[in-house]
Amino acid sequence: MKFDSPLFDRVRVKPEKDRRPKVGGPRCEWVGCTEIGTHRAPKGRQNEKEYWRFCLNHVREYNQSYNFFAGMNDAAVMAYQKDAITGHRPTWKMGTGKGGAGPDLRAFGNSADPFGLFGEGLREEQRQRAQQQRPIRNAERKALDVLGLEVGATTQQIKRRFKELVKRHHPDANGGDRSTEDRLVEIIQSYNYLKSVGFG
Repeated sequence: MKFDSPLFDRVRVKPEKDRRPKVGGPRCEWVGCTEIGTHRAPKGRQNEKEYWRFCLNHVREYNQSYNFFAGMNDAAVMAYQKDAITGHRPTWKMGTGKGGAGPDLRAFGNSADPFGLFGEGLREEQRQRAQQQRPIRNAERKALDVLGLEVGATTQQIKRRFKELVKRHHPDANGGDRSTEDRLVEIIQSYNYLKSVGFG
């Protein structure tokens, strides 16, 4: 392309914005300064969205002496920094919700924890709450008595005790002696009953 072409003189490219340096603007707010305030500097704590307008030299001087925590004791600084982790928003422990009662999984029925991700503890806690709300039947008391357990026994305790008693009274564990077979049948029936009412 020839730069001395008459066609080249007619081509003009308009810039996206005016790149000429601005003249004027707010004055530097430093006492006694007459420069243009081209830079912002924060006014301090409690005025987070307000700024001073300074020239380059004075904004550098201001930033070197600026301390956001000036006037705060160590405990207040630590509390502020701890709250800053969550963006100064209220928080609560996981799983408790705002009310602190915990998630109510009964609304989901059996699908509340299909893979056992939340562990036996949550199910055990729900079972204990349900046990406290309903009266204990005589058949349940008798079944727990056969296993040698108290009324407030947990599912884990019932399972552990059942395995223990089956190993003790099974004919194979006693060298083929069938004298405790009736006791074994009673233990198995009691355990099956407790499972059917929600203990197992």
